This record gives sequence, structure tokens and C-alpha cells, in this order.
Amino acid sequence: MLTETDVPALNSLFEKSHPLDVVKWAYAEYGEDLVMSSSFGADSAVLLHMATRVYPNIRIIMVDTGYLFPETWQFMEELRKRLNLNVWVYRTRQDPIAYLQSKGEKDPQYREDIACCCATNQNEPFDRAMRDLAPKGWLRGIRRRQAETRANRQFIEYSPRYRCHAISPLLNWTGREIHQYLKENDLPYHPLRDKGYLSIGCNPLSCTRPISAGEDERAGRWSGSSKIECGINLTSLDSSQL
Repeated sequence: MLTETDVPALNSLFEKSHPLDVVKWAYAEYGEDLVMSSSFGADSAVLLHMATRVYPNIRIIMVDTGYLFPETWQFMEELRKRLNLNVWVYRTRQDPIAYLQSKGEKDPQYREDIACCCATNQNEPFDRAMRDLAPKGWLRGIRRRQAETRANRQFIEYSPRYRCHAISPLLNWTGREIHQYLKENDLPYHPLRDKGYLSIGCNPLSCTRPISAGEDERAGRWSGSSKIECGINLTSLDSSQL
């Protein structure tokens, strides 16, 4: 049984480990109490492929915010069939159109209150999923180079919010390594990637836009605002972090 005194040594070891070895460790440690999350975003096929090689029936949490791109659903179905994925879709409790009306959002392509939309339609369903499934270990696909909020994350972190350990096998991989893995395993990118979307969330332009040459890969997320994270990878829902 993993204790907090084990975590620093494991984090040090995993700095030099292949992500697949981290996944293998997670399954050996947690067995059927291991879940993973996936946004079915730009390069999500990498961790999905690794996880299902080790634990074919792993429960994969996917949140339907009500505002996903049609291409995201297309991508999910392609990967579901190809990798025989066990996807658990958790949906927002809100009707997407009624939500916008109730919050006074006049243009579906933009959000006046982005943090509220993420909290209601992204975080609440994910929190509910984690309560329902009650995992002891949670695989997630964050990488340090994606955002400043992720630069100091560790491979294994205890999440008081979800009452489990969060494991991030891809943490120190570069975009080049991601691309190489996809190529070696004949895996697809999200179909919007070829249109300049390198980080893909919900479809309002205030939430996801294509990036220009030279921009950071997450520059298209919540462009023009100070927001960096949707919130599910935070240990709390402090609005200053959203």
C-alpha cells in the first residue's frame, strides 16, 4: 500500500522512467481501483493507448460539457472502436441553451463568465464522476510544458479534492516525444489539430481557438484572459486559479 513517505522516491525514479512504466506501476499498485480521465483532445491517443495496453478495461472518464466540438465526438468514437475503450461519459446537469439564457450569455460563441461555465459544466460533472467511481488512483495526461500551472507538478500527487493519488505518466514528455509515440503506434491526432488547434476544449471562441505560428500550444485556450486551467486538475476550486 502506497504511503506518502514512498511518494518522493517514486517521483524521483519516474523522472527517468518511460511513461508506460509509470502506467504499469499504477496498475500494479491500484488494480481495478485505477481510473483515467480523457478530454479526447489533440494528443489524447497517447495515454489512452498506453493505459489500455496495461489495463484494457480501465474506466475512462470523459466530461460532456454540452459545448464540445463535433470533431471531439468523432475522435472519441474513432478511438473507442480502435482501442475498445471503456468510456464513462458524465454530462453537465444543465441544458446547454437554457444555461446560457439563465446566465445572460447573449452570444453562444463567447462567454462573459468563463469561470462560472467551467465550474458548472466541466468541474461539477467531473467531481460527480470521481465521487461515484471513488478511485484510489487516477491517470491524467498533463505535461509540464503545457502551462506554467503545470511546470512544477509531480508524477504522483495526492489530491484531497478527489481523495486519491493523481498519476501523470506523460509529465516530462515534449511535443516531439508525443508525436514520435503517435507515429510509432500509428495513432491519430484530433482532427482539428491540422486546423491549428493544439489544445482543444469547448467550442466557444473565448474557450478554444486555433493558434498562430510561434504561439504557445495552449495560447488558444481562454485567449485574452488570465485563465489557464479548466479546473479539474486543481486540488481545489479556488477561483483565482481558474
